[in-house]
Amino acid sequence: MILVTGDIVARPDTLDRVLALSLEHVRRSRAEPGCISHAVHRDEENALRLVFVEQWSDRTALLAHFAVPASRAFAKAVGGLAAQAPTLQIYDAQPVQL
Repeated sequence: MILVTGDIVARPDTLDRVLALSLEHVRRSRAEPGCISHAVHRDEENALRLVFVEQWSDRTALLAHFAVPASRAFAKAVGGLAAQAPTLQIYDAQPVQL
């Protein structure tokens, strides 16, 4: 499984637009092949920061997601509305049996 985390810090005047674009992106992404989960959360300590957590079945599914024109358009749009550069981390994760 591939785990993706990231965040976007909006400017006060762009928060509503960043949130709307983020929700649209999350809902669209959930329907893509290989998407296990895709969510956006608001940081309780910084209301301008949105945090993304995604799970993908494999690297191929994630690369296909990145290739979707709407995914690229989302990244470009929110990048222009952010107070600082968005972050993205990608992990190859394996479940741990306890």
